[in-house]
Amino acid sequence: MSEFSRRTFLSAGTAAVAFLRPDSLWAAPDIALPGDVTKTDPVTVTAVNTSSPVVAMTFDDGPHPTLTPLLLDILKARGLRATFYLIGRRVVTWPDIVKRIADEGHEIGNHSWSHPNLAGYSNAGVLSQIDRTSDAIFKVTGRPPVTFRPPYGAFTQRQRVMLHNTRKLPTILWSVDPQDWRRPGASVVASRILSHSRPGAIILTHDIQHGTVRAMPRTLDGLTARGIKLGTMSQMMGWPLWQSRNFVQTASAG
Repeated sequence: MSEFSRRTFLSAGTAAVAFLRPDSLWAAPDIALPGDVTKTDPVTVTAVNTSSPVVAMTFDDGPHPTLTPLLLDILKARGLRATFYLIGRRVVTWPDIVKRIADEGHEIGNHSWSHPNLAGYSNAGVLSQIDRTSDAIFKVTGRPPVTFRPPYGAFTQRQRVMLHNTRKLPTILWSVDPQDWRRPGASVVASRILSHSRPGAIILTHDIQHGTVRAMPRTLDGLTARGIKLGTMSQMMGWPLWQSRNFVQTASAG
């Protein structure tokens, strides 16, 4: 898939967009945002305000030892990129799959170390979950995640602000939820995604669910037939491709 221009991708209004300058765990070169990005809320993203026909397909809770490779095959056959929000302890268990995700042009985001409900955690507890996962992803891929998705979406506004202030990680939520974790069946998952996806949507799915992976051929082909393209979260937010960025680890996660 050819790289989309950032200006074509979005003009952010309701979306939360951050100027990424990791200042605590990671150091990165300054990255200029396109002029049509409105930096109004650098903390939380639920969708991108754009008229361009593009959505972000995101997969949570992996990697899964058999389902994630099947999903990667489906995406590769169609030349599509997605964003995978990975659990840290699964990253260290299946590093070869994590490396394949990155090598095939997909983006990897942080989904905590052990998938707890973080809403009741202290700041130190939250950062331990996130830093440990970022460090694991960095060790496998050579770059840390640049966005975070909280398990269950359970993350208070105070915590989101704290995370952005300390790690410059925006919290990525979603605008389309097919509730695939309830296992309604592949046909239902595909129908829900296709009926609710609009330009700028962030679609929540889980690559640890058999029905979700079975739903992807119909889902992806259906979106393509409607003229909708898939972009990674970095592309949606007007940042360079995750794989093209050079990061320097300045401290090791404890």
